[in-house]
Amino acid sequence: MTAPALQQPSSQQTPPGAEAPRALPPPPPAPPGAPSHRLRFAVGVLVASLVVTGLSWMLLSRARAGAALALEERKATVATLALADLVVRAGGSGDGVRQALAAWQQQAPAGAQAKVIAFDGLSLEAATDAGLGAPRRLQRDEKPLYDQGQRLRAAVETNREESVVRKEEVEIAAQPDGSLLLAAPVELDGQVRGMVEVRTPRVVVAPSPSSGSAGLALLLPLVAFFALALVLGERRVGLALAATFALALGVGFYAWHSVSVVVEDRRAASEEVADSVRTQAETARELISRLGLPADPPVVASSWDADAFRKPRGWLTAAGQVDAGVLAGRLAQASGDVVRALVAVALLALLLLQAIGLGSVGALGRTLVTHRRAYAYVAPALVGMLVLVFFPFFYGITLSFTDSNLLNTSRPLTELWVGLKNYVDILSDFDLSRTSADGARVANYTNFYWTLGVTVVWTVTNVVIGVSVGLLLALVLNTRGLALRPVYRVLLILPWAMPNYITSLIWRGMFHQQFGVVNHVLALFGGEPVSWFETPFTSFLTALTTNGWLSFPFMMVVSLGALQSIPVELYEAARVDGASRWQQFRAITLPSLKPALVPAVILSVVWTFNQFNVIYLVTAGEPGGSTEILITQSYKFAFEKYRYGYAAAYSTVIFGILLVYGVFQNRVTKATEAV
Repeated sequence: MTAPALQQPSSQQTPPGAEAPRALPPPPPAPPGAPSHRLRFAVGVLVASLVVTGLSWMLLSRARAGAALALEERKATVATLALADLVVRAGGSGDGVRQALAAWQQQAPAGAQAKVIAFDGLSLEAATDAGLGAPRRLQRDEKPLYDQGQRLRAAVETNREESVVRKEEVEIAAQPDGSLLLAAPVELDGQVRGMVEVRTPRVVVAPSPSSGSAGLALLLPLVAFFALALVLGERRVGLALAATFALALGVGFYAWHSVSVVVEDRRAASEEVADSVRTQAETARELISRLGLPADPPVVASSWDADAFRKPRGWLTAAGQVDAGVLAGRLAQASGDVVRALVAVALLALLLLQAIGLGSVGALGRTLVTHRRAYAYVAPALVGMLVLVFFPFFYGITLSFTDSNLLNTSRPLTELWVGLKNYVDILSDFDLSRTSADGARVANYTNFYWTLGVTVVWTVTNVVIGVSVGLLLALVLNTRGLALRPVYRVLLILPWAMPNYITSLIWRGMFHQQFGVVNHVLALFGGEPVSWFETPFTSFLTALTTNGWLSFPFMMVVSLGALQSIPVELYEAARVDGASRWQQFRAITLPSLKPALVPAVILSVVWTFNQFNVIYLVTAGEPGGSTEILITQSYKFAFEKYRYGYAAAYSTVIFGILLVYGVFQNRVTKATEAV
C-alpha cells in the first residue's frame, strides 16, 4: 500500500487555528457602454476648443468695436479741441469766431455740427446750422447748454485750484442715434469764457473678426488630437498630454491671429488720427494767416489728440506725425493685454478639457441626476453665495493686480494691469521711520509693518481681556444659589446686544477732554483732565477699553454654556478624592471648556483683527494715524486716497494673514476635529 505523499509547506499556508486572510475583491468592471478614454478626451478637446474659440472671438470682437469707438472719440476730440483753439484765437465772440467756424466746417467730417457759446451775455455766437439764427441770446429751452458750460467751468477751476486733474474737462456723450456729442471749454486770459459743442455723425461699427480664422482655430486642435490618439490608443496619461498639446496649438494660433488684428487696428487708428490732426493743423494755420488771428502761441497740433482731461495722449509728435517709439510701446502693451486675456481663457478651457477627459464631468452629471432634489433645494443658496460672496471676493483679488484709482475707473482692467507691483510696494517697504519737517526721525505710521504691529497688539490684548473677563463672569454666574442670576445675565449681555457703532460713539464722548465723564471722574479724585487722543498710548487705551466692553459678553455666553454642560458628578468625585478648587478648575473645567472656547477664540481673533467700527469711530487713527489697524488703513487708501487697486491688495494681504492664522490655529488646537 502506497503511503500518501507529504504536502510541502508553503509560505502562504495558513497556520493552524489562524483565520484565513480574505482576498481583496477585484476592481469593479467598467459599466457596460462606458465611453473610452479616447472618446472622452476627444469630446473634451471639442468642447474646450469651442469654449476658447468662442470666448476669444467675442473678446476680439469687443476689442475691435471698442477700438473703433475709441478712434471716433479721438477724431471727434481732435476736431473739438481744434475748434476751441480757433475760437480762443478769434477772441471768443464776434465775426472772427463765425469765420473760424465756417472754415472749420469745410474740412470737418460730413454731417458734423458745431455751436459756439459765449458766457458773457449768454449768447449763441456761431453755429453751423444757419436755422439757429446765431448770433443771439440763449433761449429758455437752451438752458442745458448753459448748465453744460458751467460744469466745464467748474471742472477747469477745480483742477486748477487743487493742482490735480481729477475732473473731466471735455465731455463726451454717446447719443441714442449713434452720434457723439462733445463739449470743450474756451479759455481767455486764464478764465473759462465760453464753450464749443460738436456733434459728430453716426459712429461706424467695426467689422467682425474673421470667421475663417476662428474655424481654423477650432479645427486645428481636433485634427492634432485625432492624429496623436491613433498612436497612443487608450493610454490615459498620454491622451491627457496629447489633448493639452492640441488645445495649446489652437490657442497659440488664435492668439497670433488676434495679436496681428489688434496691432494692425491700433496702427491704422494712429495713422488716421495723425491725418486728422495734420488736416486740422493746416486749416488752423491757413485761417490764422488769412484772418490775421494771433499766431502766438504757435499751433501745437499734437495737443489736440488728448483725453477727457485735455491731457495729450503722447502718440503724436509736435508736427502731428505718429511717434514710432511711443507707438511701438503701446502696441507691445496691447499685444500683452491680448495674450493675457487669451491665456486666462485657455486655462479655463484646459480645466474643462481635463475634467471631461478624466471623467469628472460625467461623474458630476451622474451625481446631479441622482441627487437632483437635494441640489434643487440648495441651488438658491449657491446662486446667492456666487453673486454676493464669491464674485466680489475674486473681483477684489483681480483688482489688486491693477493700478485702479479715481481717475481711471472707466478704463478696462486689462489696461490697468500692474501685476504684483501693489504687493511689492506693500511688503517691501521696511521704512518704519521717516524724517519730519524739522529734521527729526519720527515713526512712519503709514508703514504696513507698523500698522501690522499695532493690529497684532490690538488683537492680542482685546482677546485676552475678552476671554479673561468673560470666563470670570461666567464662573460667577455659574455659582449655585446665586441670587438674581437672570437679572445679571441680562445686564451683562446688554453691551453685546447694542449696536457697536452706537457704543463706540458713546465711549468717544466719554473720553472727551472737556466734557467727557471719564475726566470728570478723574477730577473728583483730584486728577487732571487727560487729552486722551493726543498720544498713541492713551488713544490706544480708549479703543481698547471700548472694545473690551463690547467683547466680554460673547465670551461670557460661550463659557457659561460650556460650564453648564459639564456633569456635576465630575466635581463631586473630585471633591471625594480631595481635589482643591484650583485642581478641579485645571483638571475638569479647563479641558471641558476647550471644545467651546478655542473656536470662540479663533472667531474673536478674526473679528477683532477686522474691528473697523471701534478704531474708526473712537480714535479715527489719532494721533497722526498711529492707532490705525490694517482694515482702517485699507479703507482710507480706498475711500480717502482713492487708490482702489492698492487698497484691494492691502485687503488681500489681510485675508492671507487671517487664513494662515486660522489654518495654523485649527491644526494646532484641533478645535474642529469632531466636526
